[in-house]
Amino acid sequence: MGYTFDVLISHTDESFDSSMDVYHVAPFLAHKKAKSLSGRLQEEDVLICCDTVVIFQNSILGKPRNTSEAFETIQRLSGETHEVVSAVVIVNGTRWIEFHETTQIVFDEIQPEDIQYYIDQFKPLDKAGAYGIQEWIGLIAVKEIRGSYTNVIGLPTQRIKRELQKLKLK
Repeated sequence: MGYTFDVLISHTDESFDSSMDVYHVAPFLAHKKAKSLSGRLQEEDVLICCDTVVIFQNSILGKPRNTSEAFETIQRLSGETHEVVSAVVIVNGTRWIEFHETTQIVFDEIQPEDIQYYIDQFKPLDKAGAYGIQEWIGLIAVKEIRGSYTNVIGLPTQRIKRELQKLKLK
């Protein structure tokens, strides 16, 4: 997007109360990350923190622990609609901007052999919901996207650009 930036790693505990509404989890975690890093900022710095969750049937689908769990997760999503919610916190001086984006993804029916091929070739154990939309599975399985594509990748860049413009930043 034309910005120069440094990556800061937040070693924030990403646990949350399991009774929390699934739609409040990403904002809660993004805020926790921003709070843990904001003390390291200079006055002119801008901090952008984001957390993304995949929601299916009112449950959060985290990163699969193994290939069997990845297979089961993708099989559950096959032919169904799920949501990806990303929450962003932008900190600049004393200003805190918080927002979230929700994108609905409709998957076509996915054949078991295609699920296995994807898992074998793309190793999706590091991805919430067990898939990356920008990978092969996105090409063969995504029937419809309602909302931001970059949100599903993990960072809603269009909205971030608008919010940074409000701060009078590039």
